[in-house]
Amino acid sequence: MTRTARRTGRRPMQAAALGVTALLALSACSSSDDSSSAKPDSSASASDRLSGTVTVFAAASLKESFTALGKEFEEAHPGTKVSFSFGGSDSLAASITGGAPADVFASASPKTMKIVTDAGDASGTPATFVRNQLEIATLPGNPDKISSLEDLTESGLKVVLCDRTVPCGAAAQKALDATELKLTPVSYEQDVKAALTKVELKEADAAVVYKTDVHAAGDKVEGVEFPESADAVNDYPIVRLKDAQNAAAAKAFIALVRSAEGQKVLTEAGFLQP
Repeated sequence: MTRTARRTGRRPMQAAALGVTALLALSACSSSDDSSSAKPDSSASASDRLSGTVTVFAAASLKESFTALGKEFEEAHPGTKVSFSFGGSDSLAASITGGAPADVFASASPKTMKIVTDAGDASGTPATFVRNQLEIATLPGNPDKISSLEDLTESGLKVVLCDRTVPCGAAAQKALDATELKLTPVSYEQDVKAALTKVELKEADAAVVYKTDVHAAGDKVEGVEFPESADAVNDYPIVRLKDAQNAAAAKAFIALVRSAEGQKVLTEAGFLQP
């Protein structure tokens, strides 16, 4: 064999070897790329997991239904805790604008929600998630035979109302104004639960509260509907707060409240669809 033949014979072999080397290098790079692309996916799913405490400020009338939803939330998201502060919407709004740490605010009226939005403490636009209607709560068996809003004006009858600054009190006053009735209660209470408790403890004969509160009280009170309540229905808005410490969990809790599952819990408690 000539030198020229030997040289030309080596070149195809060298080219083949280089090709194999290149393929192996490309395969290694491809394998390396696949593993690096998998890491962000797994880390992303880890970051999607909720944890920590979500603090919810909510109107007193939401206590039973929100407590139930809070337990559902914690079960669905192990490692989370829902901490509630229930009370009069106006006092809760004042606490939020005063700097109290909270992630979510659920108010019993757009008016009290506006206190928070006007102060720039809300993140996004509040959404109405339920509505609530008034009802008269009487002693069990309704011994005073109360059948209308006008009956509450009878002398000697001890009636309790929510304070007018509280949504349930503002709604009651709206119903009274529509009928031009004058009612002097024995006391004004700071939230609807306090008003209802007066009847439960037999310290009052009747109170104007929400249907949901009468429902929650069971056989401790008796409910009396009155037509004027249809013109004094309260919308309930909910919003994530701007300075939320746990924004992801706050967003998820609001999603639960507004979901079909959340709406079922709320309507079973006596709330009306938004």
